[in-house]
Amino acid sequence: MFRTAIAIALGFSSVAAMAQMTPVGLWRTIDDKDGSPKSEIRIVDNGGVVSGKIEKILDPKAKPDEKCDECKDDRKGQPTLGLELIRGLKKTEGKDIWEGGTIVEPSTGKVYKMTMTPIEGGKKIEMRGYIGFFYRTQTWIRVQ
Repeated sequence: MFRTAIAIALGFSSVAAMAQMTPVGLWRTIDDKDGSPKSEIRIVDNGGVVSGKIEKILDPKAKPDEKCDECKDDRKGQPTLGLELIRGLKKTEGKDIWEGGTIVEPSTGKVYKMTMTPIEGGKKIEMRGYIGFFYRTQTWIRVQ
């Protein structure tokens, strides 16, 4: 009986650890310049395709009614709060890397190809956006 209980407990803990290596959840973005929190992004998985929306704006300098006026696609003129930033990411088979999608920078409207990799056991996520050979990497922190 004791061995069965231990086996079940270990099984549940390993499932919980594996579940954290997914990008699905709520993530806090951090400003590259001053290290302050900027926003919270909700990342979801819809049938193997990952997307993410701005759920909360934490930047005290941000305007509450701000829109993505610089966006060039269907996001043009959409409110920043609730904006779908991340589109079309898919998990690379056999690896904890999501790629093949895009991310938009609302302040400039630039759309970057991107990859996303959970790090530190899924407590953080490395976001890399790139255009050609130029890239920028940010680390987001898991909120939930």
